[in-house]
Parts: sequence; C-alpha cells; structure tokens
Amino acid sequence: MRIGLANLRPGETRDESLQLALEAMSAAKEQAADIICFPECYVPGYRTEDSTMPVEAPWLEQAWATIDRRAGELEIAVILGTEHLREDGTPMISARVTNADGICAGFQDKVQLDPSEEPVYVAGNNRRVFQCGDTTFGIVICHEGWRYPETTRWAARHGAQVVFHPHFEIIEDPNHKPTRFADPDNTFHEKAAMCRAAENTCYFATVNCALDGATTTSAVIDPEGVPIAHQPYGKEGVLVVEIEPAQASLLLAKRLRN
Repeated sequence: MRIGLANLRPGETRDESLQLALEAMSAAKEQAADIICFPECYVPGYRTEDSTMPVEAPWLEQAWATIDRRAGELEIAVILGTEHLREDGTPMISARVTNADGICAGFQDKVQLDPSEEPVYVAGNNRRVFQCGDTTFGIVICHEGWRYPETTRWAARHGAQVVFHPHFEIIEDPNHKPTRFADPDNTFHEKAAMCRAAENTCYFATVNCALDGATTTSAVIDPEGVPIAHQPYGKEGVLVVEIEPAQASLLLAKRLRN
C-alpha cells in the first residue's frame, strides 16, 4: 500500500486551500499513492480564536463534492482535514474520508480538543475505523494523538493497521529550524509519534503543513516505532511511502488487559 502525506503550505483563502488540495491529489496519484491524507482542517483552513474566516455549510458541501469527484476520477482515497458543522452551525474539527470510487465513507470528528480550541470548536463524541482496499485504518487528530495515547490504542484494538494523524501547528518561533527527525533538542511530539506506533505495533502516519519554524513534519513510522521516511522541514510536497500492512500485527494493542 502506498500512502501520501500532503505536506502543503496553508492556503491564504478557503478557495486556495481547495485548489492546493486538488493539485496534491494529482501529485499523489502520479506517485501511485492509494490514499492521501491532508493536515488538520486543511479545507477550509484551521481557525484560531482570533480568526474571522467565514465557513458556511453550502461552501463546505460543494468543496467536499469537488474532492469526491476528483477522487473518483483519480481512483485515490482521501482523508481530508476539514470542519464538520453540527445542526446548530457550530464547527467540529474533523477528517472526512472519501473512498477511491468517490463515495464518502464518513467522518472522524476530533474527540479530545486542545484547551485553546474550545472557544472555537466543539468536540465530537465517537470513534470509528475505515477501509482502503484490504487495509483497515483509523484517524486521530493533532492534540488527541500527541497527548491521549488511548485514541490510537482504540483504533488499533479495532483493527487499524495504520493510524493517520492530521495535525496543524501554531508556530511560536519562526526561526526554529530542526535538522533531523525526533532530535533530542526538539519538542516531544515526534518522539510521541514513534511511541504511538511501537506501543500498538501499527503504522503511524503523521502529517503537518509546510511551515517555517515547525517543530514537526510529515512522517511515517513503522510498527516497531522506527521512522521510515519524513518530509524535509518546511518543504512543500507530497510524501509518498510504501508500507506493508501485514507487518502491523497489532499484538501489543490486542494484549491490553482492559
């Protein structure tokens, strides 16, 4: 299975984000990817408490339809970091999954919000797994994957050979320039990604935007907790990595005495 991670710059507008996503889908297909995952809330864009970005249900639905149509044309599955509006219009952080035939498979809403997100978003309340061919995968979103190992464990215990981790980083120091993955002098986050894979004996695929000063980049970790490949820090592009889902035994996740 070949998985693509869309390590892209954020769009300056929601329409630009959609266009960049469509271009990344084509780039992933050119590298024979079976599935592509985008960063957290990539379309229409991650909002902060000070953001004034308007998001309306009709625009989101049209954007999703455009992604679905293109996924079907390219025959590539898509995990789109997006928003999911409740009936009262309040937004949830979510990942929307489109199968390679262009049919929407559903949403994984972010259950465990970062405290800074609570003024803007509301939390989801359930978890699920998805299929891409013969491969089962789960999704944990940003903070919940870094800080709440139980979220990845849940997916692995429900058969996820791969857990995708779309995230978005608020840059604190634009002059920060990591030079190697999981550097001891860097933040704990990339070490946590390695732990999520090793403690569950599954693959862990984490994807960030291309940002100057980012402390994390997009990477794939194997079931032993060893990084297979990562995108150079701050460099735009689609990282495509071939994995062997059968190597994800899920042994350690299944051995949990719950």
